[in-house]
Formats: sequence, C-alpha cells, structure tokens
Amino acid sequence: MVKEDKERKDIVSGQVMDSKDLLRFTVTPDNQVIPDFKKRLPGKGIYVACSLSALKVAIAKNLFAKAAKRNVRVNDGLIPMVEAILKKKGLEAICLAKKAGTLLTGFEKVSEAVKKGKAAFILEAGDAGADGHEKMLSLAKGLDVFVLYDVEELDKALDKVNTVHMAFLKSDMAKMVYNEFKRLNSFLNS
Repeated sequence: MVKEDKERKDIVSGQVMDSKDLLRFTVTPDNQVIPDFKKRLPGKGIYVACSLSALKVAIAKNLFAKAAKRNVRVNDGLIPMVEAILKKKGLEAICLAKKAGTLLTGFEKVSEAVKKGKAAFILEAGDAGADGHEKMLSLAKGLDVFVLYDVEELDKALDKVNTVHMAFLKSDMAKMVYNEFKRLNSFLNS
C-alpha cells in the first residue's frame, strides 16, 4: 500500500502546507483547469491554499499555467464551482451527522446540549435573527459557531422547516463535519 504524501506546495505563496489546507486542481487533456478535491482524476495535482483570495491570485497571475508548464484555460465559473463543491460537501456532512444521530436542531435542543457540555460546535443559519444570534453566541462561549448556509439551504438539506440552529454532538462524526466546515469557512473568509 502506498502511503499518501500529506504535504504539498501552494502555487500562490510557495509554502509547503498540509494537503488538508489546500485545494487540489488538475488539468484535463484539453488543457482545462478543474477541481479534483477527491484526488481521483489523472494528472499532476496543482495545489492552492483553501482561500478565495488565493484562488483569485492564482487565476489572475496565470499560476496554473506556470505550475502545469503549459498553456491552460481557467473557466470563468471556476470560483463558483469550487464554492459550490465545498458547500455541497458540508451539506452532505450535515446529512451524515443527522443519520448518525449526532445532530440536534432547534434553539432549545442546541442550548441544552451546550449547557450539558455535549456539543462539539454549532452551525447557525446566516439569516438567523439578530436576537437569536446574540443569545447563541453568549451561550456558546468556547465553542466554534459556524455561519455558512442560509435557512433555505439547511431546510432543503435536512428536509425540515426553519432550520436556524444546529449542534453537533461530540463524536468522530462531528470531527469529520468540523473539518468540512473549516475548509468552507477558510475558503469563504480568507
């Protein structure tokens, strides 16, 4: 069994980083740059820090072509495609947590889990009311509170209505979901 190399070089900063902090791209036979986050596509991987600003720099400075050592095309939709993939992976992780029974929804259930020390972290809808948001922040001292999706996205993913607050119970599943949220949060906010 071949051991996977965990560190790669970011083409923007030149820094060697843990591969979990990078986005992997590859070039198709027709010279198109595409995301390859599952590392399943053929070809040499090209890595960019998991950051919207880093991806914009890579595109603006034609760094994909330099890394590939040939002319490549970057589709205008690459940035929205990357964001959509990362958001989808986060939503899929939420659904897995629900199936595993490690997800609680609703302000009261989330509050109770936080008070009892059972919550690993919290997800709150971006369009949550200001009063509920403030209450949740004061309650969740010491816990990460992610704001990555709106109510409509969460409702659709969970087949629920008015999903605003979620707590992920301490578990291995929560660690996996947390990693997906950290990647998305890093991409959107750095």
